[in-house]
Amino acid sequence: MRIARLAVSAVITLCLTACGYNTIQARDEQVKASWSEALNQYQRRADLVPNLVNTVKGYANQERSVLTSVTEARARVGSVQATTELLNDPEAFARFESAQTQLSSSLARLLVVSENYPN
Repeated sequence: MRIARLAVSAVITLCLTACGYNTIQARDEQVKASWSEALNQYQRRADLVPNLVNTVKGYANQERSVLTSVTEARARVGSVQATTELLNDPEAFARFESAQTQLSSSLARLLVVSENYPN
């Protein structure tokens, strides 16, 4: 009788453990998919920067410093390889995040310039 209870307990424990493992795997894949989508958006943004720079360049030659900062920020973003391994390397992720923040700041200044020259 005692052996039967022990066997039932072991089977229940194994079943519950397997359910948890499957949930962990599903969530891990969900995190990877979400991170890949975020990387795609960052890449799309980086690809659109040259078009914006060329548009502003034609209208505002006196705003050269803003264009230079955007170009440098985009170069920094391009130098940090955006992969899913960034999630596992805190130092690389910090560099990636810093480059994205600098690009955001430069783009904000560039948008202000483009608003000053609407035509």
